[in-house]
Amino acid sequence: MLRITELKLPLDHSPEALEEAILRRLRIPPDQLISHHLIKRSVDARRQDRILLIYSVDVEVRAEAEVLRRHGGKAKVRKAADRSYKPVAHAPVGFPLSAQQRPVVVGAGPCGYFAALLLAQMGFRPLLIERGQQVKLRALQTFGFWKGRRAFAPESNVQFGEGGAGTFSDGKLYSQVSDPEHYGRKVLEELVASGANQEILTAHRPHIGTFRLATVVRGLRARIEALGGEIRFDCRMDELLLEGRRQEPSSTAKPLQLKGIRLADGTELNCRYLVLAPGHSARDSFFMLQRLGVALEAKPFSIGFRIEHPQTLIDRARWGTMAGHPQLGPAEYKLVHHASNGRCVYSFCMCPGGLVVGATSELEMVVTNGMSQHTRNERNANSGLVVNLLPADLKGYGQSADDPLAGVALQRHLERRAFQLGGGDYRAPAQRLEDFLARRPSTCLGSVSASYRPGVTPADLNQSLPAALIEALHEALPVFARRLPGYDHPDAVLTAVETRTSSPVRLPRDDQLESSNVAGLFPAGEGAGYAGGILSAAIDGIRAAEALAGQLVAGSSSA
Repeated sequence: MLRITELKLPLDHSPEALEEAILRRLRIPPDQLISHHLIKRSVDARRQDRILLIYSVDVEVRAEAEVLRRHGGKAKVRKAADRSYKPVAHAPVGFPLSAQQRPVVVGAGPCGYFAALLLAQMGFRPLLIERGQQVKLRALQTFGFWKGRRAFAPESNVQFGEGGAGTFSDGKLYSQVSDPEHYGRKVLEELVASGANQEILTAHRPHIGTFRLATVVRGLRARIEALGGEIRFDCRMDELLLEGRRQEPSSTAKPLQLKGIRLADGTELNCRYLVLAPGHSARDSFFMLQRLGVALEAKPFSIGFRIEHPQTLIDRARWGTMAGHPQLGPAEYKLVHHASNGRCVYSFCMCPGGLVVGATSELEMVVTNGMSQHTRNERNANSGLVVNLLPADLKGYGQSADDPLAGVALQRHLERRAFQLGGGDYRAPAQRLEDFLARRPSTCLGSVSASYRPGVTPADLNQSLPAALIEALHEALPVFARRLPGYDHPDAVLTAVETRTSSPVRLPRDDQLESSNVAGLFPAGEGAGYAGGILSAAIDGIRAAEALAGQLVAGSSSA
């Protein structure tokens, strides 16, 4: 099999054009081409008057060695690599040999679900526990809250429940992580097997969408259970049960050893191996870990607003006269500006044809996030518009100058302020872009309607973030408008506050992905500080499962 990359074709090419381009690239007659298979399709819109589709394909040809030799090893024609995932371990016969050996996974987001799936596929029959509800009940609660029909539920919301925070998002499935083991391909194939559309295997920037994600997570659950895994919902872990180790001066053993967990109902479960995938909003878990002496450290993160424009405006800015072409779909954007005060302002989690939604996980706080359905057919485009925080921004928050949870304290402070600015009833404070730049309060919104659910209150967002971040935003917005015409539309809507871009905490781990000071504990995913989206979280869950399985097998053998 050969891999051909960068086959460029016009938007309106014929069905036969791709095969014809393959034959031209390889310089072979049609009877020498046995088959071809699409690997990736992307869009090159650097010239709006000549937008192109870019294809990568795997092809099977006769006399492959001769064809490859003729192209002299050029990068655009090469031997196709094997992208299949290779399992690293399998459970011993008769596993589990003891109750303590059964691995536990905490958190049913993408990281936890893929850790549990991989452990189940290797025969380890994991127990997965999730504090929130199954996705169907969770969706009823969450949509009910957005529509004002249900009270906010701290244990079942955008952040907590089956599927994790990504369930109510655009469902983006791309990442910039290095992936020589083809974990990403494994994730995409498992998602397709669980109900996702086949197109995610070939799209350059694949996404699933909220409603489709709900179907997919149910499929993942069924596959884990069919392989002997167990999943419990409405099951919150309140405490790790640890024991200390006596250490000789020369010992490399870790000072703490996991021996079990305590659930919210008081039940204690014995376990020596646990993947901890709590998600970036499990603040009570972070404080519990700090109290127990589990290693924690502050991690960089960003905060800001959501910004909304008409999707047609973004389409015209990106595609020009080709806006609306069926081969293109709703346009996306990515913007970055390094401000003169040392801050980095950037777009985050851009949702074409989507909605801005309430994403708090605690009472009397307002948090925004964006989501899209698979069709991306809502009126507005929205994106996070965020600024990085510096260590100096956290001074005065937390319990001490070096408190690793100071970022959590700052998040809470800003979320309470947004709650108050919005009127104290979970509406979010919002502002016209022109008013924000003029530093005057908005008394009403304009031609761009705010999509935020449960609703918005016109306000002055210049008072909602630290001053240095506001100044960076004032500098960046005109720059973004020069790059993306119309971005400074006076009626574009800013909605506050976006604080959950990533976890403010990291749980340090060693080269074996085990906690740096607790044996048997494998922190993973966004909440542990090692991922930034659905795909990277799922990949980290696979890696954590592999590491746990390796230790478990080694421990079983030595026993």
